Amino acid sequence: MAGSTAGRRGRLRALLLAASAALTVAAGCTPLQVERADGRFNTASPTAKTPPTKTRQPTPTPTPSPTQTLASKGFPPDARTARAQLAKLPVAWGKNWETYKRAEFGETWSDAVDVPGGRNGCDTRDDVLRRDLKNLKEGDRNPCVVVSGTLVDPYSGKELPYYYRRASQIETDHIVALGAAWRAGAWAWTPQQRLDYANDLDVLLATDKETNTVKSSQTPDKWKPPRQAYWCEYARRWTGIKAKYKLTVTAPEKLALQDLLATCK
Repeated sequence: MAGSTAGRRGRLRALLLAASAALTVAAGCTPLQVERADGRFNTASPTAKTPPTKTRQPTPTPTPSPTQTLASKGFPPDARTARAQLAKLPVAWGKNWETYKRAEFGETWSDAVDVPGGRNGCDTRDDVLRRDLKNLKEGDRNPCVVVSGTLVDPYSGKELPYYYRRASQIETDHIVALGAAWRAGAWAWTPQQRLDYANDLDVLLATDKETNTVKSSQTPDKWKPPRQAYWCEYARRWTGIKAKYKLTVTAPEKLALQDLLATCK
Protein backbone atom coordinates (compact mmCIF):
# COMPACT_ATOMS: atom_id res chain seq x y z
CA MET A 1 0.00 0.00 0.00
CA ALA A 2 2.81 2.41 0.89
CA GLY A 3 4.63 1.50 -2.32
CA SER A 4 1.55 2.22 -4.38
CA THR A 5 1.19 5.68 -2.78
CA ALA A 6 4.84 6.51 -3.44
CA GLY A 7 4.45 5.45 -7.05
CA ARG A 8 1.46 7.70 -7.56
CA ARG A 9 3.37 10.64 -6.08
CA GLY A 10 6.32 10.03 -8.41
CA ARG A 11 4.09 9.90 -11.50
CA LEU A 12 2.33 13.13 -10.45
CA ARG A 13 5.68 14.92 -9.95
CA ALA A 14 6.86 13.80 -13.40
CA LEU A 15 3.68 15.13 -15.02
CA LEU A 16 4.10 18.53 -13.31
CA LEU A 17 7.74 18.85 -14.47
CA ALA A 18 6.74 17.95 -18.02
CA ALA A 19 4.01 20.60 -18.00
CA SER A 20 6.44 23.25 -16.71
CA ALA A 21 8.94 22.43 -19.44
CA ALA A 22 6.22 22.64 -22.10
CA LEU A 23 5.15 26.08 -20.92
CA THR A 24 8.79 27.29 -20.95
CA VAL A 25 9.33 26.11 -24.53
CA ALA A 26 6.01 27.58 -25.63
CA ALA A 27 7.05 30.94 -24.27
CA GLY A 28 10.27 30.76 -26.28
CA CYS A 29 12.54 30.95 -23.18
CA THR A 30 15.21 28.61 -21.88
CA PRO A 31 15.29 27.82 -18.14
CA LEU A 32 18.42 30.06 -17.86
CA GLN A 33 16.58 32.95 -19.52
CA VAL A 34 13.66 32.49 -17.13
CA GLU A 35 16.08 32.60 -14.19
CA ARG A 36 17.69 35.79 -15.48
CA ALA A 37 14.33 37.44 -16.10
CA ASP A 38 13.19 36.51 -12.63
CA GLY A 39 16.34 38.12 -11.20
CA ARG A 40 15.66 41.37 -13.08
CA PHE A 41 12.09 41.68 -11.84
CA ASN A 42 12.91 40.78 -8.25
CA THR A 43 15.67 43.37 -7.67
CA ALA A 44 15.41 44.98 -4.25
CA SER A 45 15.69 48.55 -5.68
CA PRO A 46 14.35 48.62 -9.25
CA THR A 47 15.28 52.28 -9.78
CA ALA A 48 18.78 52.08 -8.29
CA LYS A 49 21.64 52.53 -10.75
CA THR A 50 25.20 51.43 -10.33
CA PRO A 51 27.30 54.57 -9.78
CA PRO A 52 29.78 55.25 -12.55
CA THR A 53 33.38 54.40 -11.88
CA LYS A 54 35.30 57.52 -10.88
CA THR A 55 38.37 58.30 -12.92
CA ARG A 56 41.34 59.22 -10.73
CA GLN A 57 42.51 62.71 -11.56
CA PRO A 58 46.26 63.44 -11.58
CA THR A 59 47.60 65.58 -8.76
CA PRO A 60 47.92 69.14 -10.09
CA THR A 61 51.40 70.61 -10.29
CA PRO A 62 51.74 73.45 -7.77
CA THR A 63 52.04 76.93 -9.24
CA PRO A 64 55.64 78.15 -9.01
CA SER A 65 56.01 80.89 -6.45
CA PRO A 66 59.47 82.46 -6.51
CA THR A 67 60.43 83.99 -3.20
CA GLN A 68 62.51 87.05 -2.47
CA THR A 69 64.71 85.01 -0.11
CA LEU A 70 67.60 84.51 -2.49
CA ALA A 71 70.38 84.84 0.10
CA SER A 72 70.96 84.00 3.75
CA LYS A 73 70.59 86.84 6.21
CA GLY A 74 73.90 88.66 6.49
CA PHE A 75 75.42 87.01 3.42
CA PRO A 76 77.92 87.82 2.12
CA PRO A 77 79.56 88.92 5.36
CA ASP A 78 81.13 92.38 5.53
CA ALA A 79 84.93 92.60 5.50
CA ARG A 80 85.28 92.76 9.28
CA THR A 81 83.08 89.70 9.80
CA ALA A 82 84.87 87.83 7.02
CA ARG A 83 88.25 88.48 8.62
CA ALA A 84 86.96 87.14 11.94
CA GLN A 85 85.53 84.06 10.21
CA LEU A 86 88.76 83.45 8.31
CA ALA A 87 90.76 83.54 11.53
CA LYS A 88 88.65 80.69 12.92
CA LEU A 89 88.71 78.42 9.87
CA PRO A 90 90.73 75.21 10.42
CA VAL A 91 93.87 75.02 8.31
CA ALA A 92 94.52 71.67 6.62
CA TRP A 93 95.64 70.27 3.33
CA GLY A 94 92.93 68.94 1.03
CA LYS A 95 91.90 65.32 1.39
CA ASN A 96 90.44 62.61 -0.84
CA TRP A 97 90.81 64.68 -4.01
CA GLU A 98 91.17 61.48 -6.03
CA THR A 99 87.69 60.25 -5.03
CA TYR A 100 85.79 63.37 -6.17
CA LYS A 101 82.87 62.85 -8.58
CA ARG A 102 80.45 65.55 -9.71
CA ALA A 103 77.53 63.14 -9.24
CA GLU A 104 78.22 63.08 -5.48
CA PHE A 105 76.50 66.50 -5.34
CA GLY A 106 73.44 65.41 -7.33
CA GLU A 107 72.92 64.70 -11.00
CA THR A 108 70.94 67.89 -11.75
CA TRP A 109 69.71 71.09 -10.14
CA SER A 110 67.25 70.40 -7.34
CA ASP A 111 64.60 72.44 -5.57
CA ALA A 112 64.28 69.79 -2.81
CA VAL A 113 66.73 71.58 -0.53
CA ASP A 114 66.47 73.67 2.64
CA VAL A 115 68.75 76.52 1.59
CA PRO A 116 68.07 79.96 0.04
CA GLY A 117 65.91 79.45 -3.06
CA GLY A 118 64.90 75.92 -2.06
CA ARG A 119 61.33 74.58 -2.22
CA ASN A 120 59.92 77.57 -4.11
CA GLY A 121 58.96 75.65 -7.27
CA CYS A 122 61.72 77.25 -9.33
CA ASP A 123 64.79 75.77 -10.97
CA THR A 124 68.00 76.71 -9.14
CA ARG A 125 69.56 78.22 -12.25
CA ASP A 126 66.48 80.41 -12.82
CA ASP A 127 66.76 81.63 -9.22
CA VAL A 128 70.37 82.67 -9.89
CA LEU A 129 69.44 84.46 -13.11
CA ARG A 130 66.55 86.30 -11.47
CA ARG A 131 68.89 87.48 -8.74
CA ASP A 132 71.96 88.41 -10.83
CA LEU A 133 70.61 89.76 -14.14
CA LYS A 134 69.50 93.34 -14.75
CA ASN A 135 66.83 94.49 -17.26
CA LEU A 136 65.06 91.32 -16.20
CA LYS A 137 61.97 90.05 -18.01
CA GLU A 138 60.15 87.10 -16.44
CA GLY A 139 57.64 84.69 -17.98
CA ASP A 140 53.94 85.60 -17.95
CA ARG A 141 52.71 82.07 -17.22
CA ASN A 142 55.65 80.96 -15.11
CA PRO A 143 57.28 83.76 -13.08
CA CYS A 144 60.26 81.50 -12.36
CA VAL A 145 61.38 81.54 -15.99
CA VAL A 146 63.70 84.33 -17.07
CA VAL A 147 62.82 85.36 -20.62
CA SER A 148 65.64 87.85 -21.08
CA GLY A 149 68.11 90.04 -19.24
CA THR A 150 71.70 91.24 -19.09
CA LEU A 151 74.54 90.04 -16.90
CA VAL A 152 77.42 92.28 -15.87
CA ASP A 153 79.92 89.53 -15.13
CA PRO A 154 81.43 90.16 -11.69
CA TYR A 155 84.67 88.35 -12.56
CA SER A 156 85.53 90.18 -15.80
CA GLY A 157 83.11 93.14 -16.10
CA LYS A 158 81.78 91.89 -19.44
CA GLU A 159 78.14 92.63 -20.36
CA LEU A 160 76.46 89.45 -21.54
CA PRO A 161 72.90 89.27 -22.96
CA TYR A 162 70.57 86.43 -22.04
CA TYR A 163 67.55 85.15 -23.98
CA TYR A 164 65.43 82.17 -23.06
CA ARG A 165 66.10 79.10 -25.26
CA ARG A 166 69.12 80.72 -26.89
CA ALA A 167 72.73 79.83 -26.29
CA SER A 168 74.55 82.31 -24.10
CA GLN A 169 77.96 82.86 -22.56
CA ILE A 170 76.47 82.79 -19.07
CA GLU A 171 77.24 79.95 -16.68
CA THR A 172 76.27 79.27 -13.08
CA ASP A 173 79.44 79.07 -11.00
CA HIS A 174 79.93 77.52 -7.59
CA ILE A 175 82.22 80.16 -6.05
CA VAL A 176 83.89 77.52 -3.90
CA ALA A 177 83.78 74.86 -6.58
CA LEU A 178 82.35 71.44 -5.82
CA GLY A 179 85.78 69.86 -6.20
CA ALA A 180 87.33 72.43 -3.84
CA ALA A 181 84.53 71.86 -1.30
CA TRP A 182 85.06 68.09 -1.57
CA ARG A 183 88.75 68.42 -0.75
CA ALA A 184 87.96 70.79 2.14
CA GLY A 185 85.59 68.41 3.92
CA ALA A 186 82.52 67.73 1.75
CA TRP A 187 83.79 64.19 1.15
CA ALA A 188 82.52 63.37 4.66
CA TRP A 189 79.03 64.87 4.18
CA THR A 190 75.75 63.05 3.64
CA PRO A 191 74.26 63.04 0.11
CA GLN A 192 71.58 65.55 1.23
CA GLN A 193 74.21 67.93 2.62
CA ARG A 194 76.05 67.85 -0.69
CA LEU A 195 72.80 68.39 -2.60
CA ASP A 196 72.05 71.39 -0.37
CA TYR A 197 75.49 72.83 -1.05
CA ALA A 198 75.23 72.39 -4.81
CA ASN A 199 71.91 74.32 -4.90
CA ASP A 200 72.59 76.96 -2.23
CA LEU A 201 72.24 80.41 -3.81
CA ASP A 202 74.87 81.74 -1.38
CA VAL A 203 77.36 79.46 -3.11
CA LEU A 204 76.27 80.29 -6.67
CA LEU A 205 76.95 83.17 -9.05
CA ALA A 206 76.05 83.88 -12.69
CA THR A 207 79.34 84.41 -14.52
CA ASP A 208 81.05 84.55 -17.89
CA LYS A 209 81.53 81.03 -19.26
CA GLU A 210 85.05 81.60 -20.55
CA THR A 211 86.28 83.13 -17.28
CA ASN A 212 84.59 80.43 -15.23
CA THR A 213 86.27 77.71 -17.29
CA VAL A 214 89.68 79.18 -16.47
CA LYS A 215 88.75 79.41 -12.77
CA SER A 216 87.67 75.75 -12.61
CA SER A 217 88.08 74.46 -9.01
CA GLN A 218 91.10 76.58 -8.13
CA THR A 219 91.40 78.25 -4.73
CA PRO A 220 92.23 81.99 -4.33
CA ASP A 221 95.97 81.32 -4.00
CA LYS A 222 95.90 79.97 -7.57
CA TRP A 223 93.19 82.09 -9.22
CA LYS A 224 91.67 85.52 -8.64
CA PRO A 225 89.01 87.34 -10.67
CA PRO A 226 90.68 89.37 -13.45
CA ARG A 227 88.56 92.34 -12.37
CA GLN A 228 90.33 93.66 -9.27
CA ALA A 229 87.30 95.69 -8.21
CA TYR A 230 85.65 92.37 -7.31
CA TRP A 231 88.50 91.00 -5.17
CA CYS A 232 87.02 92.22 -1.89
CA GLU A 233 83.57 90.75 -2.46
CA TYR A 234 85.05 87.55 -3.88
CA ALA A 235 87.03 87.01 -0.68
CA ARG A 236 84.02 87.88 1.47
CA ARG A 237 81.86 85.36 -0.36
CA TRP A 238 84.54 82.67 -0.39
CA THR A 239 85.22 83.04 3.34
CA GLY A 240 81.51 83.21 4.17
CA ILE A 241 80.88 79.94 2.30
CA LYS A 242 83.75 78.16 4.04
CA ALA A 243 82.53 79.36 7.44
CA LYS A 244 78.89 78.48 6.73
CA TYR A 245 79.76 74.92 5.76
CA LYS A 246 82.63 74.47 8.23
CA LEU A 247 85.16 73.73 5.52
CA THR A 248 88.93 73.86 5.90
CA VAL A 249 91.40 76.17 4.13
CA THR A 250 94.96 75.47 3.13
CA ALA A 251 97.73 77.72 4.44
CA PRO A 252 98.37 79.36 1.02
CA GLU A 253 94.62 79.79 0.53
CA LYS A 254 94.28 81.57 3.87
CA LEU A 255 97.13 83.98 3.07
CA ALA A 256 95.56 84.77 -0.33
CA LEU A 257 92.21 85.49 1.29
CA GLN A 258 93.86 87.80 3.81
CA ASP A 259 95.42 89.76 0.92
CA LEU A 260 92.11 89.96 -0.94
CA LEU A 261 90.25 91.13 2.17
CA ALA A 262 92.90 93.82 2.60
CA THR A 263 91.58 95.45 -0.59
CA CYS A 264 88.20 96.09 1.08
CA LYS A 265 87.58 99.77 1.76
